[in-house]
Amino acid sequence: MSMRSIRVVGAAFLAASLVIAPLHARAEIVTTDAITAERGTIAEREKVVSFLERADAARKLREYGVSARDAKKRVAALSDKEVHELALQIDSLPAGGNIGNFTDTQVIILLLLVILVAVLVS
Repeated sequence: MSMRSIRVVGAAFLAASLVIAPLHARAEIVTTDAITAERGTIAEREKVVSFLERADAARKLREYGVSARDAKKRVAALSDKEVHELALQIDSLPAGGNIGNFTDTQVIILLLLVILVAVLVS
């Protein structure tokens, strides 16, 4: 095969590949709000996970028969809305305070368990 034949075959192959497999590149504008919302969701998920890693929360979860690993898996399975609600609850509770006869940790654990049960049932 001559060098000219190789070039013709190569050019034909290149032309065919450009026609058969068009490029699917898309460019779109990403808004600041979208980036901020995504980062906020990640931060809220990390907040809930770090709350579960607290010694008192981990102890309470063990009392309810939930391992720390299972709790983290369940938090990962929660929707962004559910994680947001939990993060708001964590933020709204007084630091080290009690709500009625319940500590803030007990309230969060209770809310987490209610959400987890709802996720498992649905």
